Amino acid sequence: MSQRFDIQTTPLAGLTVAQRQVIGDSRGQFSRLYCYDELGRYGFEQTISQINHSFTAVQGTVRGLHFQYPPYAETKIVTCLRGEIFDVAVDLRADSPTFLQWHGEVLSAGNCKSLYIPEGFAHGFQTLTGECELLYLHTAAYCPEAEGALHVQDPKLGIPWPLPIAELSDRDRHHSFMQDSQFSGVSV
Repeated sequence: MSQRFDIQTTPLAGLTVAQRQVIGDSRGQFSRLYCYDELGRYGFEQTISQINHSFTAVQGTVRGLHFQYPPYAETKIVTCLRGEIFDVAVDLRADSPTFLQWHGEVLSAGNCKSLYIPEGFAHGFQTLTGECELLYLHTAAYCPEAEGALHVQDPKLGIPWPLPIAELSDRDRHHSFMQDSQFSGVSV
């Protein structure tokens, strides 16, 4: 069996980028979004419990930074199917040497990358183009009572969003800054 993914590590342990191999000809192209056998060799061995699709119309929109507290913590694979985004994961593992550090990756329909985000990370993104569609593979179903979030403009994180923030939901706008709360990380 040929390899369909080139797995690239990031500075945050466990957070990886899966570069999909694209096979193309005069008809178009094909790429595999997920393969349990192949990705399992890189640590993604959990069952997919939920698949979500999002559409964001306006360039510069930011969504996030969301996570689920245990026992509902989830691993996710994020793929941009249309447009281009700056995808961000923040390490919330209290015992991690990279606690509260973040990593950003440009995902687009053209670059065929997916971000593999393990449990213990918050996730968010900014649309770099309008009309963005994302596909999320989750290892746990969404549980509203277990949802947590960080403010996307928290100075303690210092995420330099590539564009001015054009839109932010009321819910995301009202998340607390870490200096205003006693956030101590997520135990996974």
